[in-house]
Amino acid sequence: MAAETGKRPVRVWCDGCYDMVHYGHANQLRQAKQMGDYLVVGVHSDEEITKHKGPPVFTEEERYRMVRGIKWVDEVVEGASYVTSVETLDKFGCDYCVHGDDITLTADGTDTYHLVKKAGRYKECRRTVGISTTDLVGRMLLLTKNHHSALEQLSPEHISTSKELGRCGSGVSPWTRVCQFLPTTNTIMQFAEGRQAKPTDRVVYVAGAFDLFHIGHLSFLEEAAKKGDYVIVGIHTDQIVNYYKGQNYPIMTLHERVLSVLACRYVNEVVIGAPYSVSGEMLEHFRVSVVLHGQTPVKPDLDGRDPYAEPKKKGKFQLIDSKNEMTTAKIVERIIEHRLDFENRNAKKEKKEKDAYEALLKQLKEDRASSTTSG
Repeated sequence: MAAETGKRPVRVWCDGCYDMVHYGHANQLRQAKQMGDYLVVGVHSDEEITKHKGPPVFTEEERYRMVRGIKWVDEVVEGASYVTSVETLDKFGCDYCVHGDDITLTADGTDTYHLVKKAGRYKECRRTVGISTTDLVGRMLLLTKNHHSALEQLSPEHISTSKELGRCGSGVSPWTRVCQFLPTTNTIMQFAEGRQAKPTDRVVYVAGAFDLFHIGHLSFLEEAAKKGDYVIVGIHTDQIVNYYKGQNYPIMTLHERVLSVLACRYVNEVVIGAPYSVSGEMLEHFRVSVVLHGQTPVKPDLDGRDPYAEPKKKGKFQLIDSKNEMTTAKIVERIIEHRLDFENRNAKKEKKEKDAYEALLKQLKEDRASSTTSG
């Protein structure tokens, strides 16, 4: 953008908790980066989040590193203030702040962006419908076969108002309650790098569930990227993940997991619904130089075969150590261990958003009534 106009680069500021970083966060940052040239992301501390929302799932050090791993982020500011000020924008040379079109409130119910809005240095992007940290925590607290939530029954009034707001409504809050995520080719293209491997590239292939994309996944992919020039990630189907992980996994659907992986700066391409066993044909098709796996045990395929038998036979298989022991199961354990804390956190957040949403509905009704009367 700056190169085209000959002006100085436009610096954009985003901030947030970025707890359990998911594709909704990544999509917000992608949109924000499109509004400028250089993206600075402020991440709140554990203390600030606990004060205003309740306990975070990830530690601040985990969250800082996760945000740095998103490919549209140029710089991360640690311990950013919960309320965004003009002074913060000026300190980091940012022209304006970008946030999604949802409601973000402090502990006392104040809009966290009221100062930059008043100064005319605030821009909005579209929130990604169908995902939130609150929803993911709710899925883990539920962990039933139907935790990929469907839409609730909505009243005609809510449907009408939600369409006007450009959001998915629910009787409670359109930002906290999940709407069924509907993947499109356009969404995937927006996240995809679009670069094909060059003939000279050393192609690395890894595969897995990548459920609740976390610091363990990021560390693994960072190590994988050191083994070659082009990283392809095979994402297993929900059915395959359920086969080798059991219980009620995966928590996120296939396409949710695809977008989370595509947002990672160490990934060049994904195979959507990759087969569990890596075949010789697959190695040849993608010109794979090395197939990598972490330290977790590998369950045999349905026919009892080692899913990595072919790359092992060809001398193309390696085990690597990500030096991080985080797993999806451990995240669920964190949630279950502090179940009451997270249930209270979700309830408080939903109540604040519900109150703000109802106030917005009331204002829209009054505006419509006023418009009708004046007309």
